[in-house]
Amino acid sequence: MTAEHLKPLTSMRFMAAFWVVLYHYWPKLDLGAATGWTPGFVAQGYLGVELFFVLSGFILCHVYLSSLGEGRFNYGSFLWARLARVYPLHLATLLGVGALAAAAAVAGVAIDSSIVSWASLPANLTMTHAWGLSPEAAWNHPSWSISAEWFAYLCFPAFAWAAWKLRERAGLALLLTTAGLMATYAVFEAIAGFSLTQATIHWGALRIVPCFAYGCAVYLAWRSGGLRRPLGFVLASVALIVAAAALQLWDGVTVALFGSLILGLAGLSGRGGWLESRPAVWLGEVSYSVYMVCVPWKLLAINGLARLNGGSEQLPLWMWALAVLAIVPIAGLSHHLIERPARDAMRRFAERRRARRLTAQPATS
Repeated sequence: MTAEHLKPLTSMRFMAAFWVVLYHYWPKLDLGAATGWTPGFVAQGYLGVELFFVLSGFILCHVYLSSLGEGRFNYGSFLWARLARVYPLHLATLLGVGALAAAAAVAGVAIDSSIVSWASLPANLTMTHAWGLSPEAAWNHPSWSISAEWFAYLCFPAFAWAAWKLRERAGLALLLTTAGLMATYAVFEAIAGFSLTQATIHWGALRIVPCFAYGCAVYLAWRSGGLRRPLGFVLASVALIVAAAALQLWDGVTVALFGSLILGLAGLSGRGGWLESRPAVWLGEVSYSVYMVCVPWKLLAINGLARLNGGSEQLPLWMWALAVLAIVPIAGLSHHLIERPARDAMRRFAERRRARRLTAQPATS
């Protein structure tokens, strides 16, 4: 089975991205006397990134673990495929934020000076800005998580080696990675004074490590046989995640529940109902664009709508909903016009190079 067959997991990606969107946009909603109030579930929307991190470990093991364990894994091809997946849109949104900042300056619109930080540009261009190499959060800030993903991609052989060694002991892998997740969170918070799940450009590369390892272990659990009643498992997981987030329990609890959700959704493959419908899968496919355009669009939309709202960035519900819902068609455009064509072009380039190398090899008798 290929990763593409796990359609419920693809659909889930949109839900994770939209959770992050709500987290970023909620403060701009005018709730009248209740302005400043944020539901617990929305307040923990930053954990949508952790859901992506856990899912990333699961999917990459699903696609590459066997080839690595059997000696067929090509590290260079793997990195190029991952670069093709994330870099073109990262670069496009970075340039887009720069263009927005330039247009704002020409129009005399105030914009945070830290957004265009030339000192932070090299790290952003090399996707190392979540490794502690960027002096400040700048350009398209959500891309810090893409930098963290890039760190995990570079380290993937180490994660996969450990997963391969434990491939027949999924229970032990889950126990070790869950304990590691909890311990990392507890120790980091005790030392740093803030939660690791709040880290971005500083310690962002560390933030992905326990989640990615946990995702690899969840894959081993699914690989070993999955669940008998995955739908019930999914429903219970969703209810517990919503409750944990709403009650703002310790982030480690919520992140641990992401594993059970992913395990259940993977088990629904082939019988996932609307989660496997074309619209749901399409939303999942554009989820990376949703995540990457949400902040640049926020800069543009909130400033524009504020002018229609008497200068106030606290928007009435209809304006706020318009700004939020517009992200989906904008993400669709960026996916089909930038993300997907650039990814396919980079992959075709790699295939042509591979074909030329094979053609240039001397024939052996």
